[in-house]
Amino acid sequence: MRRKAPATERNRGPILDVLRGVLPARGLVLEIASGTGEHAAYFAEHLPRVTWQPSDAGDLASIAAWREWAGLENLLEPLPLDVTTRPWPLERADALFCANMIHISPWRTCEGLFAGASGLLPPGAPLVLYGPFLRDGAPTAPSNAAFDADLRARDPEWGIRRLADVERVAGECGFAREALTEMPANNLTVTFRRRPG
Repeated sequence: MRRKAPATERNRGPILDVLRGVLPARGLVLEIASGTGEHAAYFAEHLPRVTWQPSDAGDLASIAAWREWAGLENLLEPLPLDVTTRPWPLERADALFCANMIHISPWRTCEGLFAGASGLLPPGAPLVLYGPFLRDGAPTAPSNAAFDADLRARDPEWGIRRLADVERVAGECGFAREALTEMPANNLTVTFRRRPG
């Protein structure tokens, strides 16, 4: 039941390095679109003082299997969570992490992610996105251009998002970009913070 994503072993270490610098020392981290569940098990193991809450809009079986395999008290049962549907199945979190979702789903999931997070996270809390982005004024890596074309061929509503568009939605929902970190395979980790008020 434990599915594996080929890129996870490559990206989990660099993502963990970023998370160690931005997550609170303790508290509840909601992971959106946990997918296979590998990230959840790895991050919960290496961040033992935070409680990791995986979630996904699809099949939760692999996430649950990774949780059982890991046997960690700070790794919770996965929640069914579609970011475009209200209410979300929890009322509060101290941080939010989401990897590789907004480019393999319709644009409304990006909007739903920030809108839902605005009612969930307290002021100052981090929202961390990982994945490929298009940056204005920066050349697009050939691998990302090919990936974007492949995504749009599979579903016209999919595609690598312009970072400026993501930042606009974030701002409309009360978040400001704090940091941008270059990652393996032409990906980025983008850290936002919930603004006061």
